Amino acid sequence: MYRLSKNIAVVLVAAGLLCSCSVKRLNVDKNIAYCKKQAFRTLADVPGDLPNIPRNIKDEAGNWRYVNYKDWTSGFWPGTLWYLYEATKNDSLKKEAERFTSELYNLSVEPAFDHDLGFQVFNSYGHGYRLAGDEEYKKIVLRTADTLATLFNPKVGTILSWPRSVPNMDWPQHNTIIDNMINLELLFWASKNGGTKGLYDIAVKHAETTMLNHFRKDYTSYHVVVYNKETGKRIKQVTHQGYADDSMWARGQSWAIYGYTMVYRETRDERFLDFAQKVSDVYLDRLPEDLIPYWDFNAPDIPDAPKDASAAGVVASGLLELSTFVKDEAKAKRYREVAEKMIKNLSSAEYQSREKNSAFITHVTGHKPNGTEIDTSINYGDYYYIEALVRLKKLQQAKSIYENL
Repeated sequence: MYRLSKNIAVVLVAAGLLCSCSVKRLNVDKNIAYCKKQAFRTLADVPGDLPNIPRNIKDEAGNWRYVNYKDWTSGFWPGTLWYLYEATKNDSLKKEAERFTSELYNLSVEPAFDHDLGFQVFNSYGHGYRLAGDEEYKKIVLRTADTLATLFNPKVGTILSWPRSVPNMDWPQHNTIIDNMINLELLFWASKNGGTKGLYDIAVKHAETTMLNHFRKDYTSYHVVVYNKETGKRIKQVTHQGYADDSMWARGQSWAIYGYTMVYRETRDERFLDFAQKVSDVYLDRLPEDLIPYWDFNAPDIPDAPKDASAAGVVASGLLELSTFVKDEAKAKRYREVAEKMIKNLSSAEYQSREKNSAFITHVTGHKPNGTEIDTSINYGDYYYIEALVRLKKLQQAKSIYENL
């Protein structure tokens, strides 16, 4: 999925080695084997008809709720299977990854319904191309990048998140959510693998505009910014899925940490590296003792508020990458050590689902203000947990995190 020069790869590996951690070494293989076991449990229960993509655990009995390809989370399940195939070389997992990936094909030939095409198609077909080399997968990723680009408004400088009416978004004005930072990777990759330079320019402009308008003075993130679609002027900043407009919603901040780290990787622009550290530091400084955040850092019922283990997985994965870029050795070491501690805690009996259900981790919160998916298991929590494990395994083997296992 990534292209790196040999020199850059060597630098990244060296950075990883400089961050040799004082944390007791996590048995990554043991936890990957656990995830493999859980995935096969889930596969045994997947229905034969549609919808059949596991999204979240819907009841106390541990049953999954299933969605179709249009759901914004549809790419996380095939992406999880691709990561498991990469880590285990199990051919059955590869076949299942291919099966669920193929269900998302229509996203590459239909008009954009929202911005989540990166989450959906890059996490499925993108990993499939990286690991299987299927040229048809590459064509689908490139075509989908062009579809995502149709949502870009040059007057605003960002990609429209919801091209339809959504409560409190002042439709038909232009709305952009912090989650969109992750979808930029699709554009960056496409621009370097056969797509136009315009895709790269859109991704950079979106990151710049978001950096200017989406953050408070302390570098905490709003969930959504609404712009005037004609003038590009900022209308309002809201935190739709957080506790309040001025609160730090945990998963929103995690998207910023992961997203700006990725933007630096793709651009080598020092502004983005500096910003990735700023949004990371304010998050790390406010974490509870076990490093797994409450769903919102300003929730009034802390310590009784539900956690969001998915945010911890996103941040752990992002910090592993960020640790390979930071030039200050002490700070790079801190990021690496904290990331490993996060993964270690996610791998504990407190956060792994184990016999509760067939997901990987639990204590994930989706949309607390809406009363949905609270303190449960959700597919994107599993996806970023297995991604973090795979990245850590590569670093423990003195490999670049971009090198296939």
